[in-house]
Amino acid sequence: MDSMENKLIELDNVTMRWDKRETLRDVNLSVNKGDFIAITGPNGGGKTTLLRLILKLLHPSAGNVTYFRDGAKVNSLHVGYLPQKNAIDSRFPVTLEEVISSGLLSVKGLSSSERNSLVDKTLDTIHLTSHRNHPIGELSGGQLQRGLLGRAIISSPDLLVLDEPLSYIDKQFEKDIYDIIAREAVHSTIILVSHEMTTIAGMASRHFIVDRTIHECCSSHHFAGKTCES
Repeated sequence: MDSMENKLIELDNVTMRWDKRETLRDVNLSVNKGDFIAITGPNGGGKTTLLRLILKLLHPSAGNVTYFRDGAKVNSLHVGYLPQKNAIDSRFPVTLEEVISSGLLSVKGLSSSERNSLVDKTLDTIHLTSHRNHPIGELSGGQLQRGLLGRAIISSPDLLVLDEPLSYIDKQFEKDIYDIIAREAVHSTIILVSHEMTTIAGMASRHFIVDRTIHECCSSHHFAGKTCES
């Protein structure tokens, strides 16, 4: 059994309704430090809604979402979030560098040189150093997706939430995405939604299927790592 010191997030009987339509029902989920959770499910099954509830961007119609640090309840966590690209208005007058550096807004005590160094390192990681001053409206879909990933990882967050990180990514950069996620998994708890589950399932320690409710899949071909408890 996982100790309270390792618990990061607890969803207790969470239900989400829009008008009379029930998007999620009676979801119970414990996320522990060091988990790599892969989430799949049909379109419209509630995957993105689940992520937004976990991030407290939505308030559940019933139930509770609770954060923990070292066994104690807290109001917030250090989170990096990659939303789906269609959630971003590419017409907004901001450069790629500004998008990535916005991932450091909640990090206190960094000097200007430290912030610049982290931005430089992140631009190199996503292979977009030459595009740093480009407005995001001039970027391709794949380049913008890489920039949003850079914003999510730049602060080395405790929790990294990735909603379809492979969307718009060309095959040439796909392996780099897997390498980046694997490096982040060393120090971050990861919750990731993706339809491209073959490689990611092999990286994840837990695999959930979401279709109005949630089910942990314990088949060995779906994930690598610990076995589910009976």
